[in-house]
Amino acid sequence: MFRVDETIATVEGLRGGPGAVFGKGEPGLTVNFNLKRGSEETKGRVKYTASDFNLQRFDGLLSGQIAEDLYYMIGGYVKSSPGIRDAQFTSEEGHQYTINLTKEFDHGEINVYTRVTDDFGQWYLPFCLNCGHDKGDFSQLGNATRLREIQISANGDTEIFDFAKGRGWDGSVTGANIEFEFGDGWILRDNVGLTTGDANTFGFVPSGTAVTAAALSAVIGGPVTTASGATLGAGDFVQTYGHWVVLKDLRSFVNDLSVNKNFAGNHNVTFGIYQSTFSSDDFWTIGNPIPVHNTKHGDFLDSAITPADIAAAGGDAGFMFGIASAGDARTTAFYIADSWQVNDAVRLDFGIRQEAFDIDYVLDTGPGFPDGTIDLNTSLDDDQTAYTVGVNWDVNDTVGLFGRYSKGYLLPHFDNVRENQLEVNEVDQFEFGLKYGTEYFDVFATAFYNTNDSFESVVGGAVAAAAFETEAFGLEIDATASFGMLDITLSGVIQDTEVSKSTTASDVGNTVLRQPDFQFRVSPSFDFQIGEMTGTVYGAITFVDDRFGDLANTVDLPSYEKVDLGVLLRSESGIFFQLHGDNIGDNHGITEGDPRNPASPNGRPILGQSWKFSIGYDF
Repeated sequence: MFRVDETIATVEGLRGGPGAVFGKGEPGLTVNFNLKRGSEETKGRVKYTASDFNLQRFDGLLSGQIAEDLYYMIGGYVKSSPGIRDAQFTSEEGHQYTINLTKEFDHGEINVYTRVTDDFGQWYLPFCLNCGHDKGDFSQLGNATRLREIQISANGDTEIFDFAKGRGWDGSVTGANIEFEFGDGWILRDNVGLTTGDANTFGFVPSGTAVTAAALSAVIGGPVTTASGATLGAGDFVQTYGHWVVLKDLRSFVNDLSVNKNFAGNHNVTFGIYQSTFSSDDFWTIGNPIPVHNTKHGDFLDSAITPADIAAAGGDAGFMFGIASAGDARTTAFYIADSWQVNDAVRLDFGIRQEAFDIDYVLDTGPGFPDGTIDLNTSLDDDQTAYTVGVNWDVNDTVGLFGRYSKGYLLPHFDNVRENQLEVNEVDQFEFGLKYGTEYFDVFATAFYNTNDSFESVVGGAVAAAAFETEAFGLEIDATASFGMLDITLSGVIQDTEVSKSTTASDVGNTVLRQPDFQFRVSPSFDFQIGEMTGTVYGAITFVDDRFGDLANTVDLPSYEKVDLGVLLRSESGIFFQLHGDNIGDNHGITEGDPRNPASPNGRPILGQSWKFSIGYDF
């Protein structure tokens, strides 16, 4: 639902801490993407980007002054490409535009914006890892399997879907940020947002293990042929795939109103009320199994061959599941926070949030399509409290220490209600850290311990639903070193994670799925000058330790490294050039296994090597 473009000025990330109070009660990562704003000076940028995978993208930005104290920023992009995993068609296509207006007053400002997006890309899924495919650019989807006629109702209605649409967002985000000072130092803030649109998914999803044509031939008693009439060799692979359609009509209206006041010069207090209403109307038809030739852009097999034949040869028969559902939810929260500057060196932070929510949800399920019978009509309401307390001690101008405890929660969402997972997920988090800053070095080191309630439920999979609790402790590092024109940034984590409780008893004591014991990213950059041109050479080396792909710890995801490299050249005239290489070593790290069938040798690798070249002009 979110696309980064030239309209973004800065990115703020808050992990833990006061996010439990100011971020909807959730102590995980809260991210703000701050838009660029206009000023008295007219500024702009145009940029064209091409790549070795036939990307074409044009970005534009213009900002300035409309009238006295009234400023504008408008920008966006249009793009298209077949994708790094070329699927024989334009699999990534879209556009986006953003308008941001700011009106300044003597005692405040009003900022309004709207961002309209229509952008989609192929849904990159796990695929067979032992069938000889190039893990960096393989795509099972192709022209032969792009279109599929699927039954969508119990009375036999069908519809032809185009799976080139992949996953994407066709909608808008509109909002306003209002801030005024009144009275004796009181500050009023109101942040309001309206999000509406369609977040649809069209996927070509593997089911179970790929098997050889020889094994399938033994089952059907003859040669294995494709829909186009080709006869497969004994060593060719075949597999059951399914066309998944998930249509989601989303709407969210949020308002966060707060007042802030500094009392006695050392208590910075915020009082707030947060309200939201949101809904999701869904139509799903997933599973829809069909046998295919498991090769790049493979064809359907002959219509006489069934998924049951694939299963009899050692593969999987797939499944059918469909829903029509409508969910509406409302939340209201009150919060208060105080940042108390005890003295010049010590600051204490306190905050508490009380939130009430209710959900109404109706569901119609069926075998690949809704069957017209209401299977679930439920209402859920509850209230939760989040709070945090923290301390910061500036030992001297170079060293600081901090500590914090946060308790937060994740409220059930519509998928949880559908799966009868109605409990609130609670999270406890402890942090203790060191800040060290000099002319050449800045280091943040944060030791942490957290506990987390969670659920595991995979639609259409062999994995049994489970409720479980986890705990983790470790050390996060963020460090930078600057030596003249050379900068080096290090970020990473060392951790130990464990399933502490589970309704699946054998999972207790196991490592949390997809969590490595360590991962690090080293990012050097070097500034230089050639004549009137200034430039920057930059890179990044990412190290990810091995992980388990499932809670049972039966699927090992090997460790991997990834190297990126780029150069940016800027001229005094405003023209600039950039060359960026992603995964230049063409490594094949696996980010997940097959969540529906962990025993299957399917996995989702990172994208292979790619290069982008941009030319632009700033004015």
